[in-house]
Amino acid sequence: MSIPALQLNGKTAVVVGGTSGIGRAISIGLAEAGADVVASARRQEQVDETAGAIEATGRKSLRLTCDTQDRASLQRLLDESVKAFGKVDILVNSAGKIKRAPTLTFPEDEWRDIVDTNLTGTLRACQIFGGHMLERGYGRIINIASLNSFVALAEVAAYAASKAAVASLTRSLAVEWSKKGVLVNAIAPGVFRTALNSDLLDNTPRGKELLMRTPMARFGKTEELVGAAIYLASDAASFVTGQVLVVDGGFLASGVNQ
Repeated sequence: MSIPALQLNGKTAVVVGGTSGIGRAISIGLAEAGADVVASARRQEQVDETAGAIEATGRKSLRLTCDTQDRASLQRLLDESVKAFGKVDILVNSAGKIKRAPTLTFPEDEWRDIVDTNLTGTLRACQIFGGHMLERGYGRIINIASLNSFVALAEVAAYAASKAAVASLTRSLAVEWSKKGVLVNAIAPGVFRTALNSDLLDNTPRGKELLMRTPMARFGKTEELVGAAIYLASDAASFVTGQVLVVDGGFLASGVNQ
């Protein structure tokens, strides 16, 4: 019996929100595993930089922007990727927004904006790329969920609601599409250090509490999510669908740590 390899040679991946933080780490990691990778986001300069990093691994890329709130831009992303590579095998949905504020007075327009980006934007990309994958009878979709898919963190209700819904959407799509060869899973990252949150993690009571709740007693490094993404994108996970793979240093297992 042969064991499927954790490699992606000959595969094409598109990572929406793939030019910063977790998305960028996954984009480069998929390339290092053998895939050609199109890392897309709203800012052209970030797209260009990440494409260069992908190409430095010896793989191919494209320099295409997109916005999860703009269905036409996602369709262009699919069309240009298929034109260049012939197919898209892997879709990673990593674009997201968050705002911390009391729920009692949270503005409805900002609530709608977060939900539209995190949840409906994920749906848009799944619909557009999923149609292509279903026609081919093969696809791997990886959504980015959150600890907030399972537990609440104070004053980020819009983000938490959207990410809980992303986990539910993942399961729904898996039920509908898996028999047709398109497997849909999610990764739920714990607390990972990025350029945007390093000050909060290092210099606030919230950061200290997040660290205390993590049994490994440290924050994650974005490259520590790459293995989970490669696994779910590879044929080693050919009977895995509808799952939310938690990579959190033990956060969700934590009760009293001292």
